[in-house]
Amino acid sequence: MSAHEVLRIERRFRGPDKSANGGYTAGLVGTRLGASDDTVPQVTLRMPPPLKTDLDLTVSEDSAFLRAPGDTVVAEAELVPADVLGDAVIDPVQYDEALAAEASYRGLQNHPFPGCYACGPDNKHGLHLRPGLLGDARTACTWTPAAELAGKRDLVAPVHLWAALDCPGGWSIDLDGRPSVLGQMTACVDARPQVDEPCVIMGRNLGESGRKTFTATTLYDSDGRILARARHTWIAVDPSLFN
Repeated sequence: MSAHEVLRIERRFRGPDKSANGGYTAGLVGTRLGASDDTVPQVTLRMPPPLKTDLDLTVSEDSAFLRAPGDTVVAEAELVPADVLGDAVIDPVQYDEALAAEASYRGLQNHPFPGCYACGPDNKHGLHLRPGLLGDARTACTWTPAAELAGKRDLVAPVHLWAALDCPGGWSIDLDGRPSVLGQMTACVDARPQVDEPCVIMGRNLGESGRKTFTATTLYDSDGRILARARHTWIAVDPSLFN
């Protein structure tokens, strides 16, 4: 038995100028699957997600597909063993140290996609993340979710958590020298923060293979408790093809 839904991704949620943010799109698809203690959703992006276009989302028990007009697959999700996130728990730093790391955020000077919903300095309606390098392949930044991101009971809606778990991993790559876009994301939301709760997001570079780079992120609440984790595959691209 499948369920169908039509989605439109508004320009506010862009990554590159002409397509949607990868983490946000992955969240739209991945959060439709019912994960368990043993499985987590993994989303593969097959093409740049189009903005302001009617997209068909089809969800079954263990898979989901997001399609553009013409039946073109934009993204697909499946449930995979939860242990794939075994290396996605990144040792945290204190809030003040994460805040200090933001001073080294390279995206303020040379961002390949400055309108990005998660970390773009030119997106007035974005998450305003500023992941700075710590010097040991990790990044750190702070995040205080705005009230407009609330879902039920004033907790942040899961799709925005996926978006927040995206770019802090990406900036553990040399993104200004090696522009990359999200190709795949696997995530697990253990708990959701309250709006206006000070959080810390950690990122880590796990290695490269050809055009691919592998990263991980962890979201912590104000008490240092793990809220969510993710693992990513990034694909190096020519940014002029996306902006």
